[in-house]
Amino acid sequence: MTRVLYLHGFASGPSSTKARYFRERLEAAGARVEVPDLAGDFEHLTITGQLAVVEDALAGAPAALLGSSMGGYVAALYAARHPEVPRVVLMAPAFGFARRWAEHLGADQVARWRRTGTMEVFHYGQQRHVNLGYQLLADAGRYEDYPDVRQSALIFHGAHDDVVPARYSQEFAATHPGTRLEILDSGHELLDMLDVMAPKVLEFLL
Repeated sequence: MTRVLYLHGFASGPSSTKARYFRERLEAAGARVEVPDLAGDFEHLTITGQLAVVEDALAGAPAALLGSSMGGYVAALYAARHPEVPRVVLMAPAFGFARRWAEHLGADQVARWRRTGTMEVFHYGQQRHVNLGYQLLADAGRYEDYPDVRQSALIFHGAHDDVVPARYSQEFAATHPGTRLEILDSGHELLDMLDVMAPKVLEFLL
């Protein structure tokens, strides 16, 4: 039985629309699917902490990874460090995470975040504003923009993505010959493309 770990995005959770959608379809096709909570302690969220959640969930066992946005970046980081992962599917992966966040916020807001220690962000999973610690950005700076994923990878990215521009996935695919990249007529969430992606995900993973 194929084992799949779904990794949700930033300020999301295991009950997100995409997580539930792909879990239902993969399980219906015979896969064993797990959706860990990558951000149980959201205020103290880090990339390192999310990788530890994946490590604990898999305990060195092989499993395909399916990740969205930040979860896609975490999936790529984990796969690059764990050759037992057979293949990965990434949806709008947040490549260049630390650099993009710093550029998006600007020097003044980054300095304020560092000085105060927290910044308020909207948590889509909880539907409310919550505090996020500066350690996320500090920790993310330890990791490479483009993980060296050697496994077969399938990437979906929206042509109109204004959160993580599609060029990041295009740059990744250009240097990773085992990657198949599909640019879709959509934005960052790709929710209007679920039925387009699903059969391709199932074919690739199963």
